[in-house]
Amino acid sequence: MTSLAQPPKIYVAGHRGMVGAAIVRALEAKGQANIVTRTHADLDLTDQAAVRAFFASEKPDQVYLAAAKVGGIHANNTYPAEFIYQNLMMEANIVDAAFRNGVKKLLFLGSSCIYPKLAPQPMREDALLTGTLEATNEPYAVAKIAGIKLCESYNRQYGASHGVDYRSVMPTNLYGPGDNYHPENSHVIPALIRRFHEAKLAAAPGVTIWGTGTPKREFLYVDDMAAASVHVMNLDKATYDRHTQPMLSHINVGCGHDITIRELAEAIGKTIGYQGEIRFDPSKPDGTSRKLMDSTRLNALGWQAKVGLEEGLALAYADFLESGK
Repeated sequence: MTSLAQPPKIYVAGHRGMVGAAIVRALEAKGQANIVTRTHADLDLTDQAAVRAFFASEKPDQVYLAAAKVGGIHANNTYPAEFIYQNLMMEANIVDAAFRNGVKKLLFLGSSCIYPKLAPQPMREDALLTGTLEATNEPYAVAKIAGIKLCESYNRQYGASHGVDYRSVMPTNLYGPGDNYHPENSHVIPALIRRFHEAKLAAAPGVTIWGTGTPKREFLYVDDMAAASVHVMNLDKATYDRHTQPMLSHINVGCGHDITIRELAEAIGKTIGYQGEIRFDPSKPDGTSRKLMDSTRLNALGWQAKVGLEEGLALAYADFLESGK
């Protein structure tokens, strides 16, 4: 009697981050029990020798590369050296160690900031490297572009000879459980959740938000992102190859529609039950007027987002309250 095939051993790098944690949840929901993780205290991913030793010891079959140093505009502007160095080192160490230890399947998670500041909307995958990046997060974006090209380069050199199949997905703005609610270093949804919650507790008459409220942004619930990641990882190679190109292989992950910052603020205020006035300060900067991902490629591969903004914000607020932040 032949024994059943062993389930793949899957290493999720960055499992304590918002996306990595969601990927672990998605894998566990599918019955995947053989998941390998390491905390930063146990494994410094910027340390090449340590990463190589880990891969040589654990020998995972698949890797989800969700580890990254992330932050909002303030953090990107304040720590540009850390953002480019740490992200470059982590992805280079992991991709190379994966290859050296026979990992055939790897998924690299990037960011929508890889696209030029003035990319046509919605942003298609082929907009990559066609223009100047947004200056405030250029170091982070360059590191993420390098990650895509790392995966593509290993595929091109070792795909035929070693069966290497390393893929990349680029999420739009993410939110949900495990988000960062820091008052300075957080993104727009967690920042507004905190501000409206605090305003509600203080019975503040109004909340003032930077800018005009007219810029549009796309938001995706993090568990949808995790589901998309698992979907792309598990696509058969022929299907993946048919929808991508060797040097244009990344896939956008978004919900396909955007809303204004004013609409977002109103939705968050409603979710939290804040009754005061929502004001905008047009003397403050707006940022890019629109950032919408074209997710046609992913939709053609059989995946679409499921969690709507109203449902997602309620789940995010519940997480914020539970986190005690």
